[in-house]
Amino acid sequence: MLQKLSPQQIQLMKLFQIPTALFEQRIKEELESNPALDEGAENETPDQEQENEEVLESEEEIFDEPSLDNYMDEYVEDDPISYNQASKSSVEDERREFIVSVKGTFHDVLLRQFALLQIQDELKLAIGKQIIGSIDEDGYLRRDIESIIDDLLFTQNIVASEGEIEEVLYLIQQLDPPGVGSRNLQENLLLQLKRKLSDQQNPDDAMLMALKIIKDYFKHFSKKHYEKLLEALQTDEKSLREALDVILLLNPKPASGSDFQTSDNSNHYVIPDFIIENKEGELFLSLNSKNAPDVHVSKRYSTILEDYRGRIKHRKPTSEEKNTINFIKQKIDTAKWFIDAIRQRQHTLYNTMYAILQLQRDYFLSGDPLKLKPMILKDVSDLTNLDISTVSRVVNNKYVQTEFGTKRLKEFFSEALVMPDGSEVSSLEVKNALLDIIKNEDKSDPHSDEQLREHLAALGYQIARRTVTKYRESLNKPVARLRREL
Repeated sequence: MLQKLSPQQIQLMKLFQIPTALFEQRIKEELESNPALDEGAENETPDQEQENEEVLESEEEIFDEPSLDNYMDEYVEDDPISYNQASKSSVEDERREFIVSVKGTFHDVLLRQFALLQIQDELKLAIGKQIIGSIDEDGYLRRDIESIIDDLLFTQNIVASEGEIEEVLYLIQQLDPPGVGSRNLQENLLLQLKRKLSDQQNPDDAMLMALKIIKDYFKHFSKKHYEKLLEALQTDEKSLREALDVILLLNPKPASGSDFQTSDNSNHYVIPDFIIENKEGELFLSLNSKNAPDVHVSKRYSTILEDYRGRIKHRKPTSEEKNTINFIKQKIDTAKWFIDAIRQRQHTLYNTMYAILQLQRDYFLSGDPLKLKPMILKDVSDLTNLDISTVSRVVNNKYVQTEFGTKRLKEFFSEALVMPDGSEVSSLEVKNALLDIIKNEDKSDPHSDEQLREHLAALGYQIARRTVTKYRESLNKPVARLRREL
């Protein structure tokens, strides 16, 4: 049974995940939908403040009903709740350019293809965009269905079932490049083989056998149990080799094809959410508040209420007048919730980034990746007293600008790896070393996981072969056989 979230909780969940690049757009949407919310700094003259005080005093005499009296006391204030971003930004912030170029992805290509399906169902459209946004740069969907359901609920207040997610995912998996949206290597290879088969009127035996191997005997294939494959398929070595050659021509990373990689000249841009400055060895953290306009509860609603005061000065309000006042109250409620959500968002973002700064201080001082300490979400949660799920939403799709470049927050998270001498290193450090070894290996004879383990051991990283396998898979690198190039 799904827990029903309050409007304020929904606002917070949404705002925590929104990066600065989209924050201004979100505020503009709220301004358009709620007339009780105004943009710009709120400035009142002494005469206006006195006028509002007089309105309050006179309204208390007129309305006898407690609900309306409470409304006047609570919602028509001399100093309505406001959130002035300008007060938090410095002159240096106004001069600083925050737009930073980063390597693009192929997500726009997928979105354009998805639009060509001409889906009319709003729920399916929302699900499709959420799935495409969750696909990695290599073309895999590594976020499970339950997490996507949670993402839709928390970010868009959309309730979707597992079946509805699977239905839309099937449509996305029909897009180009073949294999996109697959959740593992087996599904990726299956999608590619099925696409090839659909393009052939008379598929050859090697293609059919390749499909059977991946579909029914993937475990034998992945472990290179060729004898078991020969026995299971009741075939000879020549036929098996031809089928394996078909598989070896498939792409283990669907999005790595040149037709779908974004060129260096076609850059996407990010606006960092945080700025860390090093001033003579002292680190200063600030939020990028450039794209958050000032918002406050509208003063126009005080004027509206004053008009109603004149109309019902010597009588009780009619039903229509009560409904109007309740409508105004609801809009002001929503505006206050939104303003409070912005405040909590900024407070939570700052505290989370400050905790990361404390934990990774050595890195932010030096820029040396080897200075990155093991750090998991729980470490930040313990420092901030925030739920791990909240920390996860805060760091998702967020960037920090440093003197060493603009970094994604997720780059600072890694598990601890205990060395034989008792020292700890970050798993990120080991993964980077592993990536370098794979990058520089002989592509005609790539290293097995055992050979990778030996190379890491030579560098001082004593880890088990199964750990090497785990790290290799997390780096989206296939087994040696699938990394071989002719």
